[in-house]
Amino acid sequence: MKLENHIDSEILQKRMYPRVEDIRGCFFRDLTAIIHSYPYRRLKHKTQVFFAPHNDHICTRMEHVMHVATISVTICKALGLDTDLAWAISVGHDLGHTPFGHTGESILSKYLEKQGGFCHEIYSLRVVDHLINGGKGINLTYAVRDGIINHCGEKFEQYLEPAAVPCVPEEVKSRSFYPCTWEGIAVRMSDKIAYLGRDLEDAMRIGLVKEEEIPDIVISTLGDDNSSMINTMVCDAVNNAEKLGRIGFSDPVYEAMVCLKKFNYEHIYQSQELIKYDQRIHRLIDTLWEYLGEIFDRYGFDCSRYEGEQTNVADEFAGYLKKMEAFYRTEEDFSYVIPDYIAGMTDKFAIDSATELVSPRQFSYNI
Repeated sequence: MKLENHIDSEILQKRMYPRVEDIRGCFFRDLTAIIHSYPYRRLKHKTQVFFAPHNDHICTRMEHVMHVATISVTICKALGLDTDLAWAISVGHDLGHTPFGHTGESILSKYLEKQGGFCHEIYSLRVVDHLINGGKGINLTYAVRDGIINHCGEKFEQYLEPAAVPCVPEEVKSRSFYPCTWEGIAVRMSDKIAYLGRDLEDAMRIGLVKEEEIPDIVISTLGDDNSSMINTMVCDAVNNAEKLGRIGFSDPVYEAMVCLKKFNYEHIYQSQELIKYDQRIHRLIDTLWEYLGEIFDRYGFDCSRYEGEQTNVADEFAGYLKKMEAFYRTEEDFSYVIPDYIAGMTDKFAIDSATELVSPRQFSYNI
């Protein structure tokens, strides 16, 4: 059964600001704009599950988005869908993730309670629409923006179809919306496929989980390693789409996926080892929030005054404010200045910044 988008291509290809397209095509052009952006580059030093890993083979956020991309493109190739669109949504879908993964997200959500919390899907749209390029954004097509903001990988629906009515991306305030393209649906499903087995693989690599602990239904149905799991889930999704006209999973595969998700939550995401790290990350981000908020309240956009702090943290923050001042002046208030800055940090930059703030500056003596 052939899958076709019911939304007119003119709507899907529309940009926030008119632009003459070039030989790349509109969606491949979006892909290149994303991978050349600073937020995309920083994903290589942002947490997927395990914070600031020293092991080069532990998955980072950049690896994750590339896993999602290859999986979604495979599904789209098999189903005759637009692979350029799937690539673009995939590489952009997690640009709004904070340092330290979902832990960082929950901490910023606490600080932004009055604004409705922090949701990385919604925040990813803010990144591509506004924060990249010194507050100008990168003017992506509607279809890519729709796929990014509606990519939610935490919900575990068995089957999905595109939304009947296209959303207005800038008005989306919750995870209750769905992409309006099949490519967006493919990315949303691929997000789950990408992280279930890989998170388990990483947990086993560092000794957090042992192979004999994995439920039998997972191994017998999905496979005993990440590669086998991906192959099983992708082939199942493609076969079901061709037969049923919707992207999703057969009952046995879906049951095993739900079991694996439950196992991962109990043995990885909510493990005592990660909870201990969570507590440390809370203290780290609290330190940054308090200091940055204090100096911004004191100096505002008078960037020259930050030099008096005599910290690299203040100097870097002043540089950011100088670059972004024109954008922030267009907003009703400055409540997102600090969260924008912290959310954009890599794990290492956040750690280095907080370390400087709690470490006394050494005196130097002329003898």
